[in-house]
Amino acid sequence: QVQLVESGGGLVQAGGSLRLSCAASGSTFSFNAMGWYRQAPGKQRELVATITSGGSTNYADSVKGRFTISRDNAKNTVYLQMNSLKPEDTAVYYCRMSTQLLHFWGQGTQVTVSS
Repeated sequence: QVQLVESGGGLVQAGGSLRLSCAASGSTFSFNAMGWYRQAPGKQRELVATITSGGSTNYADSVKGRFTISRDNAKNTVYLQMNSLKPEDTAVYYCRMSTQLLHFWGQGTQVTVSS
């Protein structure tokens, strides 16, 4: 049973930083691509950033240059460093693990950026 547990969300002022963590269990973490997605109220869930098992990364245009995704395979954890946060970054952030057959989601962590 795959479990993903996000942490690190909270309330921050515009221009501030947060680091999200997602701890994975129940699967061979190092083999799987990982991603961060977010969903703001009244909007669809959208991709924020992904990282492959080999470490290749991809970012939404809206976060390029501000957010960095990374992974620590020894700790079965993926991170999202968020700098220069904007009010429009306010959302619930979800971690996703992609295996060959399935996607697994965490429960989400709230990020609120005040202006």
